[in-house]
Amino acid sequence: MLTQAKLILLFDGGCPLCLREVKFLRSRDTLDNISFIDIDSPKYQPDLYSGISYKDAMGRIHAINESGEILKDVAVFREAYRLIGLGWIYAPTSWPILSSLIDQVYKLWAQWRLPLTRRPSLEQLCKEKELCKYNN
Repeated sequence: MLTQAKLILLFDGGCPLCLREVKFLRSRDTLDNISFIDIDSPKYQPDLYSGISYKDAMGRIHAINESGEILKDVAVFREAYRLIGLGWIYAPTSWPILSSLIDQVYKLWAQWRLPLTRRPSLEQLCKEKELCKYNN
């Protein structure tokens, strides 16, 4: 991995909502605890980030903590917000009663994120990404 950050957060740089969240997190990350990696960039190399493929990363949010553990879904936000001093916002997402409900809501969001942000389908993005590999 290419960073000494406590969290490497993989994000979709083509998603306006993702960019808004990254902008907020960056503005609050005064200690540079989080490294942000744009998976939509033609320079994204899965091998540098625990082998997390473009397709997997586009399908749901991923991060890698400083011990090398891969975090997914709401756990990514929980850790990112903890690192910027706002962990209390996501703390309830780990409570037994709420965690399964929140996980289901996130799964729905992940399923509909691309159409809701007027992006091509995951299949189309993956096809375009394959073309990028051969054109570089």
